[in-house]
Amino acid sequence: MAKRKKQTPTTETLVDLVEAREQAQDFFERNQNYILGALAVVLVAVGGIFAYNNIYIKPKQKEAIGQMWKAEEQFFQDSFALALTNPGGGYQGFVDLEKNYGGIPSGNATNYYAGISYLNLGQFEAAISYLKDVKPKGDILPIMKHGALGDAYSELGKYDEALSQYKKAISTNENEAITPIYLLRFGMLNEKLEKYGEARKAYQKLVDEYPTTVMAKDAGKYLIRIEGK
Repeated sequence: MAKRKKQTPTTETLVDLVEAREQAQDFFERNQNYILGALAVVLVAVGGIFAYNNIYIKPKQKEAIGQMWKAEEQFFQDSFALALTNPGGGYQGFVDLEKNYGGIPSGNATNYYAGISYLNLGQFEAAISYLKDVKPKGDILPIMKHGALGDAYSELGKYDEALSQYKKAISTNENEAITPIYLLRFGMLNEKLEKYGEARKAYQKLVDEYPTTVMAKDAGKYLIRIEGK
């Protein structure tokens, strides 16, 4: 299993993006019922998982849904490797699900799950390849897709691409639970690249528009850190 790489600080202003992810994980755990509930609604809508007004699902779509639940179960238990290839009970993992059912609506959800699984396993190129194929709709999935792509590109040291994806994540829609996570990462990565004007704007927006979040508290400290730069 590949492990995530950590940035090695060389100055006080060098941004620790791994620490930012850990802070975001704490925030996620406190708000997971809201976030996962909202994400489930989006995935249901995007994937066409349930029939609308008693219209029956096409047989292949129904077959895909019957296969997917076990991989989803492993995913939400953070068993990402199992979710990808061997969720158990004879069910298919996300890799095989994408191969066999990628052309139907539920394939969109499969690509997202696979991309996030690979991201958590530190296989960033694979994560990008799946996440790029996600066609996000709604208010939440676009943020999460672009934010995850930003994380993957950042880990690979492709900072221009990472900034582009973070910018899409924070500007496509705004969500009080998720937007602050990527707004902080956008600011921190800009600071790392010594783009202090952009970093300052991101931190200030966190302080002004999301003042009750953990990210806003960090942003306040970082504003002091880059004062005069």
